Amino acid sequence: MSSLHTAAAHLVTLAEGSEHGGNHESLNPYLTGAGALVALLLLLWITTRFNRDR
Repeated sequence: MSSLHTAAAHLVTLAEGSEHGGNHESLNPYLTGAGALVALLLLLWITTRFNRDR
């Protein structure tokens, strides 16, 4: 049980040590969101093309 507490303490220390809020400088949130939206819409379109029995 002490190893669980030790691991949790290390994770808390690691989380508190980030200076930039966890965001990478090269990641654009709008581009990431648009890419995720396009990927989900593509998956939705593929799913509806293969499910023609409804």
